[in-house]
Amino acid sequence: MIEQEIYNKLKEHFGDAIVELKEAPPSDPFIQVNPERLQDICLYLRDEGDMLFDYLSNLSGMDLAENLGVVYHLYSMKYKHTIVLKVTVSKENPNVPSVERIWRTADWHEREAYDLFGVIFEGHHNLIRILNPYDWEGYPLRKDYKTPEEYHGIKVPY
Repeated sequence: MIEQEIYNKLKEHFGDAIVELKEAPPSDPFIQVNPERLQDICLYLRDEGDMLFDYLSNLSGMDLAENLGVVYHLYSMKYKHTIVLKVTVSKENPNVPSVERIWRTADWHEREAYDLFGVIFEGHHNLIRILNPYDWEGYPLRKDYKTPEEYHGIKVPY
């Protein structure tokens, strides 16, 4: 199944929650979706008989200057097809529904995006920092991040 076919099925089933299909290089083709319907869309993609996206191969956070984004790379073991989903949220309200109960591989991926970008994955069972100390302030991969000069009296090298 190609991206256009997947997009058409999603658009038919979810309407306005499916924002657009972007097929132009330099990136992989992706479908922009409304974050409020993300879990329903992901369950449909995982369980629908001619899609069966049973593997989340990657989940990444993005800083888009004004907003934050999350990218989901999905793969179907049975049909050998792929699709990329993207959601965008504001930096002031960076809440995205968690998909770690849909694909267990999302567990650490969501924790990493939380730790480095500050995306809050609602419903995640253990959303704590994974790379930085628990009391670290800020999100190091945000474009507006300022590296502290020291941490607990220790100079931070840079």
